Amino acid sequence: MSRDCCSWDGVVCDNITGHVIELDLRCSNLVGTIDSNSSLFQLSHLQRLDLSFNNFSNSRIYPEFGKFSNLKHLDLSHSYFSGQIPYEIAHLSNLQSLCLSYNSIRLGPQNFEMLLQNLTQLRELDLTTINISSTIPLNFSSHLTTLGLFETGLYGLIPESIFHLPNLEILDLSYNDKLSCYFPKTKWNNSASLITLALHGVNFSDNLPEYIGYLTSLRSLSLSDCNLRGPIPKSISNLTRIESLFLNNNSLNGTIPSGVFSLPSLTYLQLDSNKFSGQLEDFKANSLIWIYLKDNQLQGHLPHSIQNLVNLTLLDLSFNNFSGHVDVSLFSNFKHLFLLSLSYNNISLTNDNKANVALPESLNVLELATCEVKELEFLRSAKLLWKLDLSNNKIQGRIPGWAWSNWNFSMKYLNISHNMLMTLDSVPLQSLVTIDLRSNLLQGSLPIPPNSTTFFFISHNNLSGEIPSSICNLTSLVMLDLGRNNLYGEIPQCLGNITALKVLDMHHNNLSGNIPTTFRNESSLSSLNFHGNKLEGKIPQSLTSCKQLEVLDLGDNHLNDTFPVWLGTLPKLKVLSLRSNKLHGSITTLMSQNLFPQLRMLDLSSNAFTKNLPMSLFQQLKAMRTVDQTMNAPSDKGDRNYQDSVVVVTKGLELEVVRILFLYTTIDLSNNKFEGLIPTIMGDIIALRVLNISHNRLEGHIPSSFGSLSSVESLDLSSNHLVGEIPAQFASLTSLEVLNLSYNHLKGCIPQGNQFQTFDNNSYEGNDGLRGFPVSISCGNDHVSGTTYAIDDEESNSEFQSDFCKGALMGYGSGLCIGLSIIYFMLSTGKPIWLARIILDMEHKIMRGRKKKQRRQRNYRSRNNHFYTSYKF
Repeated sequence: MSRDCCSWDGVVCDNITGHVIELDLRCSNLVGTIDSNSSLFQLSHLQRLDLSFNNFSNSRIYPEFGKFSNLKHLDLSHSYFSGQIPYEIAHLSNLQSLCLSYNSIRLGPQNFEMLLQNLTQLRELDLTTINISSTIPLNFSSHLTTLGLFETGLYGLIPESIFHLPNLEILDLSYNDKLSCYFPKTKWNNSASLITLALHGVNFSDNLPEYIGYLTSLRSLSLSDCNLRGPIPKSISNLTRIESLFLNNNSLNGTIPSGVFSLPSLTYLQLDSNKFSGQLEDFKANSLIWIYLKDNQLQGHLPHSIQNLVNLTLLDLSFNNFSGHVDVSLFSNFKHLFLLSLSYNNISLTNDNKANVALPESLNVLELATCEVKELEFLRSAKLLWKLDLSNNKIQGRIPGWAWSNWNFSMKYLNISHNMLMTLDSVPLQSLVTIDLRSNLLQGSLPIPPNSTTFFFISHNNLSGEIPSSICNLTSLVMLDLGRNNLYGEIPQCLGNITALKVLDMHHNNLSGNIPTTFRNESSLSSLNFHGNKLEGKIPQSLTSCKQLEVLDLGDNHLNDTFPVWLGTLPKLKVLSLRSNKLHGSITTLMSQNLFPQLRMLDLSSNAFTKNLPMSLFQQLKAMRTVDQTMNAPSDKGDRNYQDSVVVVTKGLELEVVRILFLYTTIDLSNNKFEGLIPTIMGDIIALRVLNISHNRLEGHIPSSFGSLSSVESLDLSSNHLVGEIPAQFASLTSLEVLNLSYNHLKGCIPQGNQFQTFDNNSYEGNDGLRGFPVSISCGNDHVSGTTYAIDDEESNSEFQSDFCKGALMGYGSGLCIGLSIIYFMLSTGKPIWLARIILDMEHKIMRGRKKKQRRQRNYRSRNNHFYTSYKF
């Protein structure tokens, strides 16, 4: 190598003086640290320094960088610097370009303001992902052409002066969720120069102004997740140079202007998760390669002009109200199509010309849930598929052999749930990660998927036979759902050795023998559901190794044991159901222990527990003693296609509570042999929504402390030996929907007012000493006749004695197949509405609180970076 450094790559010297004036070492694979005494800082005549895209091992940006008094361009981005940006950087008064983005560095608010105040020649300032955590100063250089402050922790109101910087071409303030903004009231001064406007996540709570169409130089507009409302102004058609338009995750409504589909340069269109309605206009420009319109209220037929978009790579129209027959030929010309999603509309996919028409070979992702698909012939040429969702269709029989052959190496995610498949001998897909075969008509033995499988769902079928031990070869399993089949025999002990397993669900089969005892300390298990089998023996203490366990349902088996108080040491346990077993003995705990700190559902009903109600247990249960904790959202477990469920019985009605079970705070100790007094301390469990201690041998008075259960909506104390009066404090329980005090020895006047006006005589029958409305014996000054109070039949207790025996609360499905929350009962009565109201109210509050958070988890960042860099310099 020459000793003349001016001849080296990346080095530029002054032709007259010979001084090094430029050093460009970007992407040079440099590794190591830069110290304050580095020879770099001896290059005092540098005018340009670019060290970007290297690895300087968390070196500091030393004050010595401020000694380059002639420096005009400084780029240290993507190079693993850390620490505080020194104020000496503000001494570089000749700087025209400063880029420090994507490092783990901080810039104090005062240094930020000083930097802007002194660097008056700045044209390009990129501090993306730097921790600034301040308001936005007002003193930006009027020379600025690029301002990148993406994800910097800025807060407060964006000053309007930024929008009037006369030379600004790129403005990116995205992912600062504490920033708010109002659109300028007048036309922007830089309307002729602005190329990129990215304000993703900034709170506008405003309409898009008409003058957005004056920004005629725009190539990229990103205003997603900004709380925008109202229609898209028709002036949007003036943006003839725009290439990417992101307005997703807002509350925009009305029809999509026809001008949007005529923009000659538009390449990326993302309007998903809004409230757009009406029909799609014809596509008059063919530049589009990416169309995201999912999760709106669009309707009507798909325009045939879609087939003219020959460069299309992504088309997502799912979760709308499109209707009519859609023939496969509409998409056959898309030779570059990577993703097609038509799921959850009202369309019927047809293939009228089966011999000559098929979907393009380029397809990698295909989502056709609820599209009336009946056969798979149109997929014969799609050999590169790695994700296929054909759930909720009408596919019958078996999957053809050519499909397994075509997808053997590529398929990773396969969902054919909720169809009418009857036969599946094996799953010959070598790269499979997720397979969902739930709710088909599959018969025969349990098929074992390849060892690569991590998510295996095959519940709600007619499978029989034993569970083969070879299932334990799937050592990467995260979720295994075999519930509601006819499987029998013992549960393989080796399943306890799969430490990655988070969900193990085998509820409602005919499994027998003992529960596996092999659970390890490193277990990831968070949900274990063996409800409704024929399991025997004791509850294994190895479950205490499962420190992540949140849901444990062993109900409706033949377990013979005492109360497993040691389960109280599980720090995350929220749901414990041991109902309908042969558990016996008294329930005692140690006062000094912090037991069951997160428990929200406790069901010990229909066992043989004896002696007093466990007062020491009620003194624990911290999560039930604070109302706010009941509104915590349930945790996600990596794949939202599975929802935890637990069976509860309320007033004789068996319900399967799904998804929001962590919020359905309940204690059910009914149908045991408890005796003695009801502990007063139970009134401190104020988060309870359902309390059932009926059908025991309890005696004494109803504690007046129950008047503190302000959230309780169902209270059942029936069939005990309770005496005395109904506490007057009960009248303050305004949330109470169902009350059953029948078959005790209560007397005196029934409280009046509020919810007590809705309870009928069945709530009190079998208590001959009670008086007042609604029983026939009046109480003092009341004037209620003996006529039974006429309440709506839908809320009458008689509904609980009707023919229906089971209902299920089905929570929302999300992830790649986001569904709607519904309440479903096995018969079409739609009752009981009190429970429907409880559940819907809870889930509404959850969804409202989580919606914004979920939107921010989209893949915007990668797209934004792509477009940002496209127009950066």
